[in-house]
Amino acid sequence: MDFLRLGPRITLVPVLHGSGDFAVAVRRLMLMERFDCLAVPLPPSFQHDVERAIDVLPAVSAVIQRESPRFEATDWSPEEDDSDEPDESKACSYVPIDPCQPVIAALRVALQENIARAFIDRESEEYLPAALNLPDAYALKKTTLDRFAAAVLPSLPRPPEGAWNDRILHMAARLRELELRHKSILCLCAVSDWPWIREAFTEKSPPPESAAEVEETELCGVDPASMLFFLGELPHITGLYERARADLDDDENLSLDGVKNLLLVARDRYRADLKQRARSITPHLLATMLKYIRNLSLIERRLTPDLYTLIVAGRQMAGDQYAIHVAETARDYPYPAQAAWPEVRFGIGKVRMPDGDTLMAKSRLPGQPVVWRTLELNRRPPKIDQMRWAMQWNPFSQCSWPPEDTTIERFRTAVKDQALSLLGQDLARTEKFSTSLLDGLDIRETLRNWHTGDLYVKVLPPTRGSLDCVLMIFDSPADPREYPWRITWHAEHQDESTLTFFATHFAKDIVGPGIAAATYGGAMFLFPPRAIPDVWRDKRFDFADTLEERLLAAACFHSHERHIALLSPSPPGPGWRRLAKKYGKRLIHVPLSKFSQETIQRLRTFHVLNGRQVRSYAEHFIRKA
Repeated sequence: MDFLRLGPRITLVPVLHGSGDFAVAVRRLMLMERFDCLAVPLPPSFQHDVERAIDVLPAVSAVIQRESPRFEATDWSPEEDDSDEPDESKACSYVPIDPCQPVIAALRVALQENIARAFIDRESEEYLPAALNLPDAYALKKTTLDRFAAAVLPSLPRPPEGAWNDRILHMAARLRELELRHKSILCLCAVSDWPWIREAFTEKSPPPESAAEVEETELCGVDPASMLFFLGELPHITGLYERARADLDDDENLSLDGVKNLLLVARDRYRADLKQRARSITPHLLATMLKYIRNLSLIERRLTPDLYTLIVAGRQMAGDQYAIHVAETARDYPYPAQAAWPEVRFGIGKVRMPDGDTLMAKSRLPGQPVVWRTLELNRRPPKIDQMRWAMQWNPFSQCSWPPEDTTIERFRTAVKDQALSLLGQDLARTEKFSTSLLDGLDIRETLRNWHTGDLYVKVLPPTRGSLDCVLMIFDSPADPREYPWRITWHAEHQDESTLTFFATHFAKDIVGPGIAAATYGGAMFLFPPRAIPDVWRDKRFDFADTLEERLLAAACFHSHERHIALLSPSPPGPGWRRLAKKYGKRLIHVPLSKFSQETIQRLRTFHVLNGRQVRSYAEHFIRKA
C-alpha cells in the first residue's frame, strides 16, 4: 500500500463509487490497519444527515441538498407548468446512503469503531459531477487496490480549470490540515480525482477562495419502486450484501454469486406464477444462460453483467415471462424504508421531492456511467384488464389459434412415425451375414456368436398397417379438479385432426381481449378427421373411472385401425391393455422421454380465441411462457 501513501500519515485510496467489490475492499482495509481519522469526499454540510442515515441501514435513504435556482428570462406562466419533466433551473445534489457505496461502507465502519470522520469536499452552490469509463471493479478479485490504481492512472484526464479543479485543491488543503492533528488518516476519493489530489497535496497548491453558502440538507427515504435508479448495484444484489453482513456470511464473491442467486429466485417466482405453463428451467439451461451472459458481458468490455444483459439472456433462453421475472426480482430490495422520513422517487437523472417538485438530480458519489436501453417484453396483463376481458367473453363462440394447430399436428405426425417404427421392430429378425448387410449389423447377436467368427445382420420388414389415432397423456394420474375443461373440437379443414382433450380451464388465464390460455392434461387425435359425438357426454364411456381411461376408451372405439399410438410418461398398465383388448385394439407405447421436456411444455400450452375474428389481432397478445 506504499504506492497509495501521501507521506507517513495519509493513505489516499481511490475507489469506484457504487461498487460492492470496492466497498468490501475498503472495509477489509479498515479492519486490517489502524486509522484514527477517515476523510471522505463529501462537503461538511452533509455530515450530520449522512451519519444519521447510516445509523438506520439497511434502510436505504438519500441526503438531498437543493441548489440555488438559475433564473432566466422566459415567457413562463403557471398554467403551462403541469408536466412531470424536471425544470432544468431547479436541481439538487444528493448522497445515496447505499450499503454498496465504498464511502458509506467506510463511514459505517468508522462510526462503529469510533474513528474520527472528516468531510473534506468543498461546499458549492452548483455541483458538477465528473463521470469516466473505468475498468470493471471485479478486477479487484485478481489484484490489489494499489495495482488497480496504477493500472488506470495513464487513462485519467487532467481536470479543467473551474469547479472540479477547485474541489481538488480544497480537498488537498484539508488533508494538510488533518495531517497536523492525526497520526494515521485514511482518505477515500474518486479514481478520477486521485492523481490530482496527490499532485496538489505534494506541491502544496494554495486552496481556492472560501466556499459559498449552501442550502440545508434534507433526509428522505427512497421509494422502493425507484431503487433501480438509485443504488449502485442491483437492488437484489445489494440486499444480498446486507443479508451476508447480518448473518456473518462471506460476501467476497457476491458480485457474481448474486447474479446466480438472482436467476434462481426469478426461476422460483416464474414457476409459482405460471405453474404448469412455466418452461422447465433446468440446471443445464441455467449453465448455458450463464455462459451467454458471460459472452454478452465480454462483448461490452465488462467482467460483470448489467441488468440489460441479464434480461436479454433470460429472454433468449427462457422466454419473455422469465425475463420479466428477472427484471422484477432484480429491482426488489428486501429491507423497508424508514417510515418516519418523507419519501422521494428517483428516475433517470431526476427526483420527485415530497412537495411534488421534480428536480434534476446529481449524485455526489456517481458510479460508472450507464446507458439506458429499451427492450420490449410481452408482459402479463393487469388483473383489472383480465377481469374486464373475462366479463366480455362470449361462452358460445370459441376456436383455436392456427399457428398452434400447425405445431401440434406436426407433433402428432412425429408421434405416429415413432409408433410405426416401434411396430416394425416387433417383426425384426436376425440372420447370418452372407452377401449384404441388409438393415445393418446386429452387434448383440454378433458378439453372442463371436467364438464362431460369424457376423449377423438385421432384417426389418416393411411396416404393415397404419395408425389413425394418436393418444397423448401428459399428466397421469390426472386430477379432475385440475383439468375441469373437457371438450371435443372438430377439424376446420382436412389437414387437421378431430381433437378431444381435457385441460385446465381457459377462463382462469385471460391474456387479451377474447384470448385465453389453457394447458393440456391429455388429448386424442383422429386423422383423417371425422365427426364424432362429444366423448365427454357419450354415455357409452361412462364406465371409465378416470379421465385417461375415458379418453382411451374413446380412442379404441373410434379408431378404424388395429393399433393405437399412446404417448405417456410410463408404459400402459394391465388395466389399460385389457381395456384396449376389449375393443380388439393394441397399444403402441411411445415414451414421453423420447421428446425434450422443453418441447412438451411448449406444446401443452395452447390458446383459445373467442371467435374467428379474434385471429386478426391475436398475435399481439399471445406470448409463450
